[in-house]
Amino acid sequence: MADLVQQARDGQPRAVARLISLVEDRSPSLREVSAALSPLVGGAHIVGITGSPGVGKSTSTSALVTALRQQGHRVGVLAVDPTSPFSGGALLGDRVRMQDHALDEGVYIRSMASRGHLGGLSATAPQALRVLDAAGCDIVLVETVGVGQSEVEVAGLADTTVVLLAPGMGDGIQAAKAGILEIGDVFVVNKADRDGAASTRRELRSVISMTDRVDGAWKPPILLTTATTGDGVPEVVDEILAHRAHLADSGELRRRRLARTRREIEALALTEVRSRFAHLSGDARLDALAEQVLGGESDPFAAADTLVESL
Repeated sequence: MADLVQQARDGQPRAVARLISLVEDRSPSLREVSAALSPLVGGAHIVGITGSPGVGKSTSTSALVTALRQQGHRVGVLAVDPTSPFSGGALLGDRVRMQDHALDEGVYIRSMASRGHLGGLSATAPQALRVLDAAGCDIVLVETVGVGQSEVEVAGLADTTVVLLAPGMGDGIQAAKAGILEIGDVFVVNKADRDGAASTRRELRSVISMTDRVDGAWKPPILLTTATTGDGVPEVVDEILAHRAHLADSGELRRRRLARTRREIEALALTEVRSRFAHLSGDARLDALAEQVLGGESDPFAAADTLVESL
């Protein structure tokens, strides 16, 4: 495992792919992988890219990769695609859309299926990000599934969250209604060559101006882009890097990463607890407690406490 991690650190794509596959498959060696990666993480800036279906997330991500590579950054991309609730399959279409970077050794692109996980991400995304971070990526772009009003999990995973909108979709009003307004560090109105881009930007600016912010807090910029041509994309990169500098100078970067790590530990602990309870369906202890509750000798809360203590 140490050799595999070192190969990933040296930028060998096969090693990175194998490590992420171990993460996705929840391999028995996952604990060993995590222990080997831990001393190497913390150098990458995680940028979440989210928005409604059809706003151009994949095209914008590809354009951002181009702009970041022009500045010499080593870039990782973790693109999450929706999984069919019927077949369990996923198209993983970002591999098709980002072919322009397929031969660039400074870019690593990995598509992941959401596998039914809500929030716009995959349950294994945090561990996959650790792999890309340890592999020496300067910036990792995390593209979510097309989200609605409340799938804001990416904000807890990213250092900088970029919210994409498009004119003619009512997104200015949707942002005012939803939690998506609170998570955005950079707002981008894509497809700015269409009618209504300027009005969408005005709506967003009006809503953001009414948000209470403490002195010295970051004020999210609202940018216009046309990702298909690259217009406005360098300005988005500049704002992402400016936000990174702001986070570092204000101490907010450490606070965000500490909160993210707490959530990751909590999620892993809860997963472990659920796995221990998974085999209890026919356990005599559970049956006995159920009989006590049914007979009025106990109540569900007391029975649950007894069950937890017994495990």
